[in-house]
Amino acid sequence: MLISTARYPTVHGSKYLQQLCKHFAHKVEVSFDAAQGRAALASGPADLTADDEGLTVRVQAEDAKALIQARFVIDSHLVNFAFREGFTGLNWHLDAA
Repeated sequence: MLISTARYPTVHGSKYLQQLCKHFAHKVEVSFDAAQGRAALASGPADLTADDEGLTVRVQAEDAKALIQARFVIDSHLVNFAFREGFTGLNWHLDAA
């Protein structure tokens, strides 16, 4: 299992977490509140955590291709949701196994 994490510094972390989860809920199983969320993406689960200073996203996947796909899904949606802040993409890190 591959795991990748990214953090987006923003005062709107909770807003984006909820937007992402509500959007994903149209296609996959999702659970969330104002501070935490989980979406069962096709490539693997995505865990989101928001606080006063930002949004942290952690995705899991079986292989590199699926991990890249999960990252792209999160990034492409945040580009639409956070465009007013000039969002262009997350700085993803591969977590140690």
